[in-house]
Amino acid sequence: MKKILLSAAVVMLLVPSAFAQLKLPRVSQKGSVMQTVGLTDVTITYSRPGVKGRVIWGDLVPYDKVWRTGANEATTIVFSKDVTINGKPLPAGTYSLHTIPGKASWTVIFNKKADQWGSYQYDATQDALRVDVTPTTGPNVEWMTFSFPDVQTGSAQVELAWEKVRVAFTIGADTTNQALAEIRKTMSGEVKEWNVPFNAAGFVFNNNLDNKAEAMKWIDQSIALKEVFWNLRLKAQMLAKDGKLKDAVAVGEKAVGVGKSDPDAADEIPKFEKQIAEWKSGK
Repeated sequence: MKKILLSAAVVMLLVPSAFAQLKLPRVSQKGSVMQTVGLTDVTITYSRPGVKGRVIWGDLVPYDKVWRTGANEATTIVFSKDVTINGKPLPAGTYSLHTIPGKASWTVIFNKKADQWGSYQYDATQDALRVDVTPTTGPNVEWMTFSFPDVQTGSAQVELAWEKVRVAFTIGADTTNQALAEIRKTMSGEVKEWNVPFNAAGFVFNNNLDNKAEAMKWIDQSIALKEVFWNLRLKAQMLAKDGKLKDAVAVGEKAVGVGKSDPDAADEIPKFEKQIAEWKSGK
């Protein structure tokens, strides 16, 4: 009798374990989208409900009530660095993303409690930020989708599309100051490769930043490490941009001479020689 009871106990212990290992597909399957905005990584993880012929807005998803913005667990959004949302500051971190849908306006909510099921335990006192946005319409989208339809170096638009409704907000990233901070940190240490200060100076030049003296110091450091067509050309372009055409021509001609021994510069030299000719004519 004791043996029978022992066997039954073993069976009872095994049954829950067997069920725990059973994995079935969700009706609203999980999705994730990641986008880098300058130096900031943004990741949205969510479950994707389908329309399935149902009335969504004002019915399946009630108006004027907090919604998990998807299905199953609350949608989460992760920012690797501090950002702004529609111009309002939001610290780096992981947030649950809730919304309050309305006919004419939606509220987008970034809540500090990221790990929660739906919005059932949503606590408004944990909100890090709320922004109001105006919904628009578009072609029908069967499965709810987050996307980044417009991405710039310092900003990106996030769009939620489901059924015929579109809701969007803009992420702002302080990319320029973040990049300059990274450059200055790197340049304060020992730099042995010419391309490091070259890229630092190039960032300032290509983005029309106003720290020209600092950039000139970096390009001179690159040239001191190794004279190549690329850093000499950049210095010439920097001088020309600053109105110092005579100096630009002298450095530019030196760049051409150095570049003739560099096969990778072969296609660039004729174009650069035209630029030097324009400087000589005062253009």
